[in-house]
Amino acid sequence: MSADLETKILSTNDPQSLETAYEYLKSGQLVAIPTETVYGLAADASQPEAVSQIFAAKGRPADHPLIVHVDSVEKLKDWACEVPNSAKVLAEAFWPGPLTVILQKAEHVSYVVTGGQDTVGLRVPNQAAVRTLLARLNTGLAAPSANPYKRISPTTAEQVMFGLNKKIAAVLDGGPCDVGLESTILDLTSDTPIILRSGPITKSQIEAVLGCEVKLPTSHNVAVPGNVKAHYQPTKPVKLMTSNSLLEQLSSHSTLSQNDIAVLYYSDTLTNSLDETSALQMKLSSDKAAYAQNLYYALYQLDNADIKHIWIELPPDKEQWLDVLDRLSRAAAS
Repeated sequence: MSADLETKILSTNDPQSLETAYEYLKSGQLVAIPTETVYGLAADASQPEAVSQIFAAKGRPADHPLIVHVDSVEKLKDWACEVPNSAKVLAEAFWPGPLTVILQKAEHVSYVVTGGQDTVGLRVPNQAAVRTLLARLNTGLAAPSANPYKRISPTTAEQVMFGLNKKIAAVLDGGPCDVGLESTILDLTSDTPIILRSGPITKSQIEAVLGCEVKLPTSHNVAVPGNVKAHYQPTKPVKLMTSNSLLEQLSSHSTLSQNDIAVLYYSDTLTNSLDETSALQMKLSSDKAAYAQNLYYALYQLDNADIKHIWIELPPDKEQWLDVLDRLSRAAAS
């Protein structure tokens, strides 16, 4: 892909834009697409040469598997050699939506897509224009997050352009993502389902639908999207702190050094105390869904502000916040 490529901005609301996106993807080019989770960098998953361009554009290692997006549960059989009943039950409950299931891949599915593994991750995104595009293509779209490798995932077309302008054919702008965090990844290839990446669909929700135990290891070495220690990172260093520790740390810094610090928080009780400091501050909602939807864009804004450090209040210790904690912990990893 030429470094001098002109990246076009298309719109999900414009039929001609959708036609252009279709032609780009059909011809083996890369298009960033909106989903309810984050923007994905899409290539036709049936074209290995097109998929390989994703790794080049992102700077992503070739042994990291990609998620294949399809328009309906019926398309699972096109990509998996066997579709267990559990996948169908989960699809009925959560698709279209932020759940990726890992199944044994069909023989024809390229190892370029699966990162050399015999399994493939599949999901149906909750974005109507993209599902229409998928149905017309009559294939799957391999689509990791549309950002340089290990950087903040984009939830707006603006963020995609910031990271990948002139590296891809187009960005299909569907507005801000509704969910804002990557999908839950659930491995269905063993007797007990295993969550390999926490996401908006929780362990309890999956167990309620399947009626069986679901494992959620605190750490694992399985190659799945997002499972590297340092990921989802701004260019500025990130530090996670409890609310009390955050205030103590700020009070011990001089006014001059406070000007180098941005604070991202959600607790109402912190507002007055932070107003007494010179640190740049940004407040997110204490409602988990609203917090998640705005997190990556907030990090993007702070990363581009005139500061040197980003301090973040630790999220609540609750199951529904596990995906937020996972992303922030990786953002703060050295």
